[in-house]
Amino acid sequence: MLKIDFIGYDGTHPAGFVYGLPQGHDSYLLLLTSTPAEFYLTDQASAEQRRGGSEALPKGEFRRFPAGTAILYTPGSFVLYRACEETYGNDWLRFRCDESFADQLPLKNQPFQAGDAEYCHDLFKLMTWESTMGDSESGEVISHLLKALLIKLAESCQRPAGNPHTQEMLDLHKRIYNNPELPWSVEAMAKELHLSCGYLQALYKNMFGSSCMEDVILQRLKRAQDQLISTTKSVREIAEDCGYNNVEHFCRQFRKFNNVSPSRYRQGHAEKLTLPRAASHRNLGGAEAENGQILLPPF
Repeated sequence: MLKIDFIGYDGTHPAGFVYGLPQGHDSYLLLLTSTPAEFYLTDQASAEQRRGGSEALPKGEFRRFPAGTAILYTPGSFVLYRACEETYGNDWLRFRCDESFADQLPLKNQPFQAGDAEYCHDLFKLMTWESTMGDSESGEVISHLLKALLIKLAESCQRPAGNPHTQEMLDLHKRIYNNPELPWSVEAMAKELHLSCGYLQALYKNMFGSSCMEDVILQRLKRAQDQLISTTKSVREIAEDCGYNNVEHFCRQFRKFNNVSPSRYRQGHAEKLTLPRAASHRNLGGAEAENGQILLPPF
C-alpha cells in the first residue's frame, strides 16, 4: 500500500537554505531540483556509522549538482543538502509503502541527473494535483504515476553520465515529434543550440538511433498518412501542411517510405473503411445507415 505524507512542486527557498536531518525521515524522500544545489555525500563507512546511531557528522563533503538532479533518500538515511545560488528550487515527495516501489530505482541516497527533468517535473505536478482530489480513485492514480516516475528515473541511472546536452537533445526530439511541419534544418538546429552541425548530429543519433532530419521526415510522413486517411484535403494541401514546399518531393519521399503513392495509399484505406451499401437505406444526421449501422462514405 502507498501512503503520501507530503508532496509539492516548484518549491523555492532563498540563498542560505539548508535542509538536514541526521537520522533521516521515517519515510522515503524523493527530490528533483530545478536549480543547482549542493548535496552532502558521505563515504560508506560513515554511512554505516550513522545507521549505528552515531550523532557525529559523517565524513564526507558537499558537492555541487546541476538543475534536474534527483535523489531518493531511504527511510532513516542521513539527509543534508543546501542552496548554492541566490535561490534553491525543487519538487518533493515523502511517501511510505509496503510494496517494492523504490526497488525500481537502482541508485538510492545518491544524487544523479534526471534524463528528462521536464517530464519528471510534470509527473510531480500530476501527483500533487491528484493528491488534492481525495476521492477513492486518487490513490491508485498516484500509485501509477509514481511507478512511471521511478521507471523514468531508473532509465536515467542506467544512461551513461557526462553528456551536458542530454536535456537539450530530449527537448529537440519532442519539438520535432510535435511540430514536424516547421522548416527544420541541421544548420538551424545547431545554431539555436550553439553546437556544430557534426556534434549535434552525433549527440542526437547516439541518443535516439536516427538523425535529426530522419526523424523530421518520419514524423512528416506519419502525419501525411493520418491526413490522407482522415481528411478530404488534396495531396498538395497535405504536403504543405506537413512542411513540404514541393508536392513532387513530398510524393517521392512518401512513395519511398510506403512503397505506394499518396493517392494509392488513400484509395487503399478508403476501400478498407467503406462498408458495403445495402439496397435500402435512410439518412441519419446526413450519414447513410442501414439497420441503425452508419456506413462510412468513401474518401
